[in-house]
Amino acid sequence: MTTAFPRLARLAARGGARDTVSQARGAEERCELCGAAIEPEHRHVADVQARTLLCACRGCAILLGRQGAGGGHYRLVPERRLLLRVLELDDERWATLQVPVDLAFFFHSSTAGRVVALYPSPVGATESQLALEAWDGLEATNPVLAELEPDVEALLVRGTGAARESFLVPISDCYELVALIRSRWKGLAGGSEVAAEVGRFFDMLRTREREV
Repeated sequence: MTTAFPRLARLAARGGARDTVSQARGAEERCELCGAAIEPEHRHVADVQARTLLCACRGCAILLGRQGAGGGHYRLVPERRLLLRVLELDDERWATLQVPVDLAFFFHSSTAGRVVALYPSPVGATESQLALEAWDGLEATNPVLAELEPDVEALLVRGTGAARESFLVPISDCYELVALIRSRWKGLAGGSEVAAEVGRFFDMLRTREREV
């Protein structure tokens, strides 16, 4: 099934975190919490109950960065990005996760009460039926996954076999990638443009991460 994140439609026109559409039109982007003007580079807040991402100004980001400030409703999306070079995830274990493609992300959803597996598609983020025991086994083998902050951090995986890459990233990165793929997709297989854009996205990600 497709997961609804209405405000992510804006991200489909972005290169990375920059809203090029608003810039081109001279429009001033606003904080979706207080209405204050915000810079092109800004933080995001997860509305846990609505399963949406909100653009946040510096003041709101500082406020919601305090533990318990969001009251279980809002959570500030962190900025850490880690390359999980030693993650144990071979093709056999990947098959148990029941993801039909070689690009997906996984996060703890408070509303669902479990880990959710999603992968990009021409229609947005599509949910895969992740077996609980499959994730439990992966987490037991890779304790770093227990450090994922619910709703706001994700395991992002790309590739197969020895070429597989794994990152711990902000959930906003995952949905920027989803929106990027959706906006560039052509034909049945996506086309060369979407493949090139995904490659550039991961190149950018590698420049912003630190290795674990």
